[in-house]
Amino acid sequence: MKIMKTGITVREAMTKKPVTATPDTTIQECARIMSKSQVGSIVIQEKEKLIGIISEKDLVEKVVANALDVSKLKAKDIMKKSLITISPNQDLYDAMLLMGHEEIRKLPVVEGKKLIGLLTAKDILKIEPALFDIFFSKIEELREEDEKPLRYTYGTCDKCGSEGPVQKIKNNFVCSSCLK
Repeated sequence: MKIMKTGITVREAMTKKPVTATPDTTIQECARIMSKSQVGSIVIQEKEKLIGIISEKDLVEKVVANALDVSKLKAKDIMKKSLITISPNQDLYDAMLLMGHEEIRKLPVVEGKKLIGLLTAKDILKIEPALFDIFFSKIEELREEDEKPLRYTYGTCDKCGSEGPVQKIKNNFVCSSCLK
């Protein structure tokens, strides 16, 4: 696959103030916040540290489909904890490829371990509509690539916290130094 760069960084396109909640926020309150803010996901953080995310899909599949009590259930009970993140300095095209490969529409943007934004498919569409044509034409290619092992992607090492090329090993992202 030919590597393309847009010259636009994730920082330039991301939502700088994502909608957030704490791990102890009830699911009912999370849904209210999402509805009021007109967003499809809510980022869960504790003391500015990203710890999870809840999407509309999570609410439907984990809560509504199982008829769980939204007034008692907490964000920490259903949030996705294994997160794929990106650095704000990455090119928008790299973010788009990562989102396509991981089949996600929301990508938390972190600097160090601090959440500084959220990049959504909608953000990309607003900034660079032409990228979506490229993105959808590459979806089939990306799905075929799923059968091949992903060597490296850009992110934060789950072991040492360094940012750079990481490899996915058993749901953890690990840099080459920590692989040794």
